[in-house]
Amino acid sequence: MSKRLFTTVALVCCFIVCLAVAAIAELSGKWTGTVTDPDGQEITLNYNIKVDGDKLTGTGESQGNPVNIEEGKIAGNDFTFKVTNTEGVVIPHNGRYYPEGDSVGMDIDFKGIKFHCKLKRDK
Repeated sequence: MSKRLFTTVALVCCFIVCLAVAAIAELSGKWTGTVTDPDGQEITLNYNIKVDGDKLTGTGESQGNPVNIEEGKIAGNDFTFKVTNTEGVVIPHNGRYYPEGDSVGMDIDFKGIKFHCKLKRDK
């Protein structure tokens, strides 16, 4: 009985790990969305995200200015990274991937001002 229980528990754990890895890998790709600045103008954001294990890399672009994703980390469906804009300002990003809706919710901290945006996969 205990051998059978152990085998069942081991298989369930393996299944859960496989689902988690698959969800993380699905974050890779092109994402687009908008954020509203303090003046009320919408700014388009584009990200090309690459996931390799628990590391997140890629590029971002806003208003024609490309940036590299730096210090990207991923844990489950949550991730963080930073970008440095053309003026040298480091901009932290905190996000969550929602596989059921194939969307990303992201909080951006620009010079102490917090912004939230929703990204959709760019098909």
